[in-house]
Amino acid sequence: MNVLITSAVSAQAHRLKSRLTVDNVILGDYHELPGFMLSAGKMLKLPDPNSIAYAHEMLTLSLDNAIDVIYVLDNIEAVLLMESKQLFTEYNIDIRSGDEI
Repeated sequence: MNVLITSAVSAQAHRLKSRLTVDNVILGDYHELPGFMLSAGKMLKLPDPNSIAYAHEMLTLSLDNAIDVIYVLDNIEAVLLMESKQLFTEYNIDIRSGDEI
């Protein structure tokens, strides 16, 4: 199972990652990330939630990276992705809040 946690630069994301019992957890953020973090392959640059196509960009990113579950920690991202939850469900991608473990 591949899991994506948003808000990669937050302490909450790292706490959540340590509590998960899956092997492949990727952190992602739409804020700027240092190049060395991205090049290691365990962090992704996420689409900006201000983009009009945000949900579709996140769906494409999730499909390209075989993501099964997205833990959304950012409120703006959560609102937008929850509006598109049915679309993600059709592709077997589960959207969860950081409280849902």
